[in-house]
Amino acid sequence: MAVKIRLARRGRRKMAIYDVVVADARAPRDGRFIEKIGSYNPNTDPASININNDRALKWLMNGAQPTDTVKAMLSYRGVMLKKHLQIGVVKGAISQEQADEKFQAWLENKEKAIASKVDKIQSAKDSARKTALEAEAAKNQARLDAIKKRDEEAAAAVAAAEAEAKAAEAPQEEAPAEEAATAESASEESPSAEESKADESADSEEDKA
Repeated sequence: MAVKIRLARRGRRKMAIYDVVVADARAPRDGRFIEKIGSYNPNTDPASININNDRALKWLMNGAQPTDTVKAMLSYRGVMLKKHLQIGVVKGAISQEQADEKFQAWLENKEKAIASKVDKIQSAKDSARKTALEAEAAKNQARLDAIKKRDEEAAAAVAAAEAEAKAAEAPQEEAPAEEAATAESASEESPSAEESKADESADSEEDKA
């Protein structure tokens, strides 16, 4: 029986995740399978790959053929390298200890590379978040400045209107005062004229006498 290691889809329509399964090559893509050996979630960054390396290696050594996608995933997890090293052990090219040492060295380097990539992704996310917050703060400050300017302009307009109203009221208050002063002067001048006339009458009577 030809056996394949492939993906079986599950999950929601736009958030699909996959099981890594061992199945008969003739079975439908998402049909029955022999064994589930892992899962793959492409919705995370980086994508999450969880595989039972020992079971995957056992099936590969027994002749199971991975699809291209699964083969790339197995290479990423080091299973294909482990298969290559194990074939070398079977052929007597290297010892099991040497194979294990080589795989362990590769695994340590791979984990460092993955950790570095995760750090870069997180740093990029943090930088993008910081930029977004700064842009939002600048936008809010611009809005506050616009409101402050509008309030200052409104206050200046009110002050100008009040000053104009006071300036218009001032002449009206001064006019009655001037009229009162004029009337007072006129009343003061009137007795003097009468006195002059009285003096003139007295002089004329003296002349007659």
